[in-house]
Amino acid sequence: MICDILILLGGLCLVILGADWLVDGASSIARKAGLSEFLIGMTIVGIGTSMPELVVSLTGAFKGSADIAIGNVVGSNIFNVLLILGLTAFITPIAITSENKKRDIPLNIIISLLLIGFGLQHTLFGLGHDDTINRWEGGLFLLLFAVYMFISFKHGKVDQEEEVQDGGKVTKIWVAILMVLAGLAGLVFGGNLFVDSACRIAEAAGLSQKFVAITILAGGTSMPELVTCVVAAAKKKGALALGNIIGSNISNILLILGASAVVCPLSFQNMKAVDLGVLVVSSFAILASAWTGRNNKIGRGDGSAFLLIFIAYMAYLIMTI
Repeated sequence: MICDILILLGGLCLVILGADWLVDGASSIARKAGLSEFLIGMTIVGIGTSMPELVVSLTGAFKGSADIAIGNVVGSNIFNVLLILGLTAFITPIAITSENKKRDIPLNIIISLLLIGFGLQHTLFGLGHDDTINRWEGGLFLLLFAVYMFISFKHGKVDQEEEVQDGGKVTKIWVAILMVLAGLAGLVFGGNLFVDSACRIAEAAGLSQKFVAITILAGGTSMPELVTCVVAAAKKKGALALGNIIGSNISNILLILGASAVVCPLSFQNMKAVDLGVLVVSSFAILASAWTGRNNKIGRGDGSAFLLIFIAYMAYLIMTI
């Protein structure tokens, strides 16, 4: 047990160091390429920090364990918005552009609803023989992901509404790329150390597979996003943090669950309505904050509300173990 705790702490330190390199390197690439920090956060950072979810979900799919694959993604997306974005906004308000309002945030909601629609197609619409995301639906998710990436890069130049970060250190492009790669490596390797040790501790405590997937695994694999967003907030790079969360959530569903479903159809039979309901609530919470917040920002009040919802959800999970 002591050894697992030491490994967990070591993984956390590695994640923090990797996040620092990743944020600095990604910001430099954005300025050099004339791309918005939101786009860089959504693609390079968002997809990169989703690698732990990809590993866990694909491993679960290969082993035929849909609870691990689906629970990990649903839990991670909830963690990303309610805990990570909430904590980030509490540290520093996050600016939102008109493109975020009109395209990125609504798309996050649509994809979350699409996941539920496909996963519960028999229960909700009487289609198919059971509630399962099959291989062709997984392929459709992958196609939608490719289209979204294409459109995002096509319209990914710096938005005039985006805050210009003055005084930011711009490193040479090859140095920035090395920083991003080293940062991602630190995040993924450190995250794996954290997850493995946490799972061993959880198994020793006799917790169920679904509970481990939707709490410890989801929280652990969301550790890169958490640390990256906190570091970005501390460096006053809210657009990169928002892009990280939106990009990670979209990647989790379209890329990770899409790839997992292609490997092995994913059954939703063991998913509870509360878990999926909180997923939808978290998606709409970003939209509500975007349209009601002052000065087009997700403010500290919004962040506090996100954190309260997250605490209530965690309390529910603990009471229903």
